[in-house]
Amino acid sequence: MNSRSTRSTVKFFHPFTLKGHSEILPAGDYEVLVEEELLQDMNFLGYRKTATYLIVAGKGRTVMREISGKDLEAVLDRDRAANADKQKDGAASSLLEDLK
Repeated sequence: MNSRSTRSTVKFFHPFTLKGHSEILPAGDYEVLVEEELLQDMNFLGYRKTATYLIVAGKGRTVMREISGKDLEAVLDRDRAANADKQKDGAASSLLEDLK
């Protein structure tokens, strides 16, 4: 069976937790590893995702935490929303300071 792995980096602006884990992970850059397998007997080239991992480094060891793509997007969406709210609050505070 042919398979492939792709790596990318995601940035979290706020501490977060992953579904199924109680540990609070710090804000920062995290590597994401996606594994896919080649679909056989197809008239075209296609791959199917088999696993998604978030690479968590800390305290002398690195751990690959399996996470669904949907759960990863949900955590990233919450982080982006919290960051957008923080930026809006900062802009409003700055505007109020300018008006004083």
